[in-house]
Amino acid sequence: MKSFFSAAALLLGLIIPSAVLAAPPLPGVPREVTRDLLRPVEERQSSCHTPSNRACWATGFDINTDYEVSTPNTGVTRTYTLTLSEVDNWLGPDGVVKQKVMLVNGDIFGPTITANWGDWIQVNVINNLRTNGTSIHWHGLHQKGTNMHDGANGVTECPIPPKGGSRIYKFRAQQYGTSWYHSHFSAQYGNGVVGTIVINGPASLPYDIDLGVFPITDYYHKPADVLVEETMNGGPPPSDTVLFKGQGKNPATGAGKFANITLTPGKRHRLRIINTSTHDHFQLKLQNHTMTIIAADMVPVQAQTVDSLFLAVGQRYDVTIDANKSVSNYWFNATFGGGLACGASLNPHPAAIFRYQGAPNANPTNQGTPAADANCLDLNNLTPVVSRSVPTAGFTPRPNNTLPVSLQLGGTPLFVWKVNGSSINVDWDKPIVDYVIAQNTSYPPQANVITVNTVNQWTYWLVENDPTGPFSIPHPMHLHGHDFLVVGRSPDQPAGGPQTRYRFDPATDMARLKGSNPVRRDVAVLPANGWLLIAFKSDNPGAWLFHCHIAWHVSGGLSVQYLERPNDLRNGFTTADKNQHNNNCNAWRAYWPTNPFPKIDSGLKVRKWVGEHPDWYIKN
Repeated sequence: MKSFFSAAALLLGLIIPSAVLAAPPLPGVPREVTRDLLRPVEERQSSCHTPSNRACWATGFDINTDYEVSTPNTGVTRTYTLTLSEVDNWLGPDGVVKQKVMLVNGDIFGPTITANWGDWIQVNVINNLRTNGTSIHWHGLHQKGTNMHDGANGVTECPIPPKGGSRIYKFRAQQYGTSWYHSHFSAQYGNGVVGTIVINGPASLPYDIDLGVFPITDYYHKPADVLVEETMNGGPPPSDTVLFKGQGKNPATGAGKFANITLTPGKRHRLRIINTSTHDHFQLKLQNHTMTIIAADMVPVQAQTVDSLFLAVGQRYDVTIDANKSVSNYWFNATFGGGLACGASLNPHPAAIFRYQGAPNANPTNQGTPAADANCLDLNNLTPVVSRSVPTAGFTPRPNNTLPVSLQLGGTPLFVWKVNGSSINVDWDKPIVDYVIAQNTSYPPQANVITVNTVNQWTYWLVENDPTGPFSIPHPMHLHGHDFLVVGRSPDQPAGGPQTRYRFDPATDMARLKGSNPVRRDVAVLPANGWLLIAFKSDNPGAWLFHCHIAWHVSGGLSVQYLERPNDLRNGFTTADKNQHNNNCNAWRAYWPTNPFPKIDSGLKVRKWVGEHPDWYIKN
């Protein structure tokens, strides 16, 4: 896609002729950003970061530096503009005309936001949609000191009004790695309001070539708002196909094309895999090759080689791939497991092509073998490079740290998701930060606020998956503002066999917990019929959502919001942030009474089609 950087733009350590500094900007990227990213690393920041030593970054900063404690001060601000537009009768990458899409800078994937570790990032978002508000969430970025820029409407801001409304987001690249951005206005990102993020930094394994971002997403011919309504009263439909880096081949008509990734023989490549789906989890396998994981979400890990990889919605893996096989073409396949609990597609064989340089321009001939069925369970044996540990004895299950997830059946709509017996429904006109500014603690019950007042203390949260419900499915749980430690989860269950329902039992399950440097990330799967125990440190004052990242589920209410240290949060707001917040909310409040469509969902992850008019609304 034209909005994705070429591999050269992200290649770290490559020596590029100085003439490139006069080259025109990369598509969607300011000229000064293009020049800096194409400049040799040695010139760019006097870095020791080379193909043979990716662990080093710059003087005083390397893979062992704790970015929660120390971040380079580059003095650089990267500026971007994202313009949202609405298009009818749009020809999709699989050759099917969609009645409506919402694009970023005219593309189904917005431009990649690229920066170096320690840079500031400033993004001007212009909303040219017809009737939808929007807010843009920078998934996985902690937003320390910049909670108002997290992009969660109804929580940290009012939506940006349509028809030309705009606001500026500005935040620090305190972390490094691979992530993505997306609308948090209902299920809007399922219509195309999505893009990728790369923060260049050290890595736990040497590599020669950075292949850049590789987003994989379920793709539907119906608009996301229609699908939300359907899933309120029925099961999720299979995706029509799966796109790899915005491309896909239509198995019925042959329209479209496979995404192609070029491997250089004898070289080690870094690939940044991102699941930007609304519903589907994937099992990924590059035929006849292994992949070595070097980061999970934005947490560097000790290198771990795998034959295949399970990737839940919202998760990212940075992997390396050694091009040490015969010069040929190889399928990169996506499959589904868990007895369809992980998703399904009408495309029976979603795939991309990895082509060795020098191989013929043809499809691979060897179909290979399917990935092992992970039963919708993510890896729980990764080892973060920078260690974090918590005392497992510090956890005692209590009602105030237990979050039961449940599905209410039989009403209108038929399916309503709840946490602690309550389905979240945010107020776009009065986000929670307004209560914080006013020192008003009378939060609406439907806001599902959990106040955390402790300072720099580990807080434990036990999430139980529908312990008394008629059935249970896995949920990819995402936390804003933090990485969390995966302290434990219920016993793994094999795919295809009988499923036992587990509730946390201290007598037997305390021994299952791992407090010494466990998996740490910002999305982890809550197992079907089971439980998940996470911990995060109360060191980042803010209003932070914790929600299922399946769009239909968070739209249906599956979320809480942690209000962390509200007094410190209020005292940390800058005058500029409060002024921008108030101006944007005033613009939204002036617009909202003129919107002809009622709000039909939680407001977090749809607008209904009324008659023949292809627009949306969002539910109470």
